[in-house]
Amino acid sequence: MIEYTSDLAGLKAENLKDFFADFSIKPSPEKRLAILKNSQYVIIAREKGKVIGLINAVSDKTFTAYIPLLEVLFEYRGKGIGKELLTRMLDVLKDHYMIDVCCDEPLEKFYSKFGMKKVSGMVLRNYDRI
Repeated sequence: MIEYTSDLAGLKAENLKDFFADFSIKPSPEKRLAILKNSQYVIIAREKGKVIGLINAVSDKTFTAYIPLLEVLFEYRGKGIGKELLTRMLDVLKDHYMIDVCCDEPLEKFYSKFGMKKVSGMVLRNYDRI
């Protein structure tokens, strides 16, 4: 049975070592833990204690929110975990006017199922700071 929780108590960097599989440049497990601990909102999915998925959001807690990460371990993909994580996070953020996600083109179809629309945007990536 999969448990979804916002409780990060007991979460360690080593629990996050298998995430960021699709990233060409990966933050260390310690930085991954810091990302979650420093986010306003986090939901993790666990199965038998193992972290198998996660989502986070940063926000002004009033008007805008940004979801930078939605990750599901490769062997657990296609089982509805990402859908459940995003559904739960969108519920947490339901009172916000703006909820933004920046994703690669192959993921646009997934996010569009939740009413999100493709827009133009700009990003800056400081690869030397990973």
